[in-house]
Amino acid sequence: MNRQDLLVVITAVIGLIIILAQFLNVDIIRNAGAELQSWGVIIAALALGLAAVNLSRIHIRRITLRRANWQFSIALVALLFIQAIIGFIDTSTGEVYNFGFEFILTPSGAMMFALLAFWIASAAYSAFTARSVDSAILLISATLVMLGNAPIGQAIYEGMPDLKDWIMDVPNMAAQRGIMIGAGVGAIALGIRILMGIERGHLGGGDE
Repeated sequence: MNRQDLLVVITAVIGLIIILAQFLNVDIIRNAGAELQSWGVIIAALALGLAAVNLSRIHIRRITLRRANWQFSIALVALLFIQAIIGFIDTSTGEVYNFGFEFILTPSGAMMFALLAFWIASAAYSAFTARSVDSAILLISATLVMLGNAPIGQAIYEGMPDLKDWIMDVPNMAAQRGIMIGAGVGAIALGIRILMGIERGHLGGGDE
């Protein structure tokens, strides 16, 4: 048995234990499932630490080689190490540590979402061009929803808010549930492929 086959067996055994723990009221299986999930949290935390180390390595190399936009890499690495050191000294509940979240991370996130709005607007303009029947339906629906949310829509037609609610609650909700069901079926199929050892992409070796 080679390394990949051993990893497939371990993955299948752990996956089956966690699945059975959700359906069988057997103490040993339920305890084993809970313990394995706790291990998963610990492994995820270690993986996050490795990601930070890898991120630092990549950007320190970028700074050393003076690649494009290497000045931004300096800011990223500096903030990463400063925040980590503050976390060890001040703990995660300290005022200095939370300052980084409240006055650096939160404004940065708001800025990214603000810039994302312009990208969404440009993508919507391209998608809403009525070049086919499907895009025409999308354009009309989006226009009715926007008018239903704006005061001018009710001024044009009093039933516009009700029409907007119907679009959101009936065809939109049906499409969302269809997507969620399809994603759920796909996740189940992927899980079965992983448990059977057919899908090995997560092992880094690709399918065999």
